[in-house]
Amino acid sequence: MSASPSPQSPTDPPAIAVDVRTRRIVAGAAAATATVEWYEYFVFGVAAALVFGSLFFPAFSPVAGVLASFATFAVGFLARPLGGIIGGHLGDKYGRKPTLVWALIGMGLATTLIGLLPSFATIGVLAPIILVVLRLVQGVAVGMQWGGATLLATEYAPPGKRGLYGSLVQMGVPIGLVAAYAVYFAVSFLFSPEAFLVWGWRIPFLLGVFVLVLAWLIHRYVEETPEFRAAAATGGRRSPLRDVLRSHKVTVLLAGGSFAVNHAAFYILVTGILDYATRELGMARNAVLLVALGLSLVQLPLMPWAASISDRIGRVRVYAFGIAGLLVWAIPLFLLVDTANIWIMAAGMLGCGIFLSIMYAPQAALFAELFEPEVRFTGASLGYQISSVVGGGFAPFAMVLLLDAFGTSLAVSGYLMVLAAIALLSVWLLVRRRAHRETARPA
Repeated sequence: MSASPSPQSPTDPPAIAVDVRTRRIVAGAAAATATVEWYEYFVFGVAAALVFGSLFFPAFSPVAGVLASFATFAVGFLARPLGGIIGGHLGDKYGRKPTLVWALIGMGLATTLIGLLPSFATIGVLAPIILVVLRLVQGVAVGMQWGGATLLATEYAPPGKRGLYGSLVQMGVPIGLVAAYAVYFAVSFLFSPEAFLVWGWRIPFLLGVFVLVLAWLIHRYVEETPEFRAAAATGGRRSPLRDVLRSHKVTVLLAGGSFAVNHAAFYILVTGILDYATRELGMARNAVLLVALGLSLVQLPLMPWAASISDRIGRVRVYAFGIAGLLVWAIPLFLLVDTANIWIMAAGMLGCGIFLSIMYAPQAALFAELFEPEVRFTGASLGYQISSVVGGGFAPFAMVLLLDAFGTSLAVSGYLMVLAAIALLSVWLLVRRRAHRETARPA
């Protein structure tokens, strides 16, 4: 995790005899799995902001209904560390590929069943209970998926390009979000508000059945990573989770602390502001959806660019620059959103999205390089998923509470700034720990 300029990270793997075509096929497969998993995860977030409050929590007031809906959204994040633990254990013992396939099957089944779920008006309290259970399954699945897709890409990466290959998986987030928003926008445009509320919202969920086809293709045509095969040949680890908790728990916690602000800012942009702008500022839903859609499109060229720079000058420099940008932009973001002018709001969200992209692009490679191959799936997944609980799922929920308690969006800015300060401190401590280990290592 060196911050010094170099063409290749000091923790890049040695050259592995894998042909270029295989590397590209695997990288494309990993990016595709990330895209479909995040699409299915995000359609829930959009539905939570737009329809779940009235469909599954109709007895509540509008604010309480939104809070209950976002709390259900947050439940998925509580399950993500469990998915990271399960996926990490399976992925470090049995392979990256089978774990990724199991995650895809779980996500596809859960998302499709949400699309078929009757509302509160039909089956009463069973509706929100089943919704929560299916959201938990989604959370476990995405917790398993991230490590599998990331390691599939980075462990096949050629020397000096681990950051770039890892960013292809990270790009699954904005692509998945674009797909989720585009489908919702099309459905809300084509159908009346009444039809959308009755059955139109179900269409994006029912499309999730196609992820099962991708799971079969990965199972059939993608080989296990060379690094995992090499580690397995030496016997692997009997209990990767126990080894991580015994020897790497501080690294896991610092990794989570370094990334929570990215999760929080992202979900505030794509979910929290959608609710705030439509419910509090009275802005048109489709206009705000289009801004979020455009934001994700802008992220796509930024991420491989930032990741390529991290391959040349080091992960930490790029990663920390993104964090500092989020810290500085937290206040201008909401000052611009509060104008309720769609173009000014777009500028504020774009600025935040740029720093998010710069930080997120090298994160997959950075987290992979924190751990040795035998425990890499477990360690990287736990760090990532811990940050998702602290900064992700509860961010829209916290935003509603802060707005209600303080009456100003600057309270949300303060929340982001605190998380950014924690992230910078965590990165500094990770660098110091790395330097200490290298100094203590025998010559």
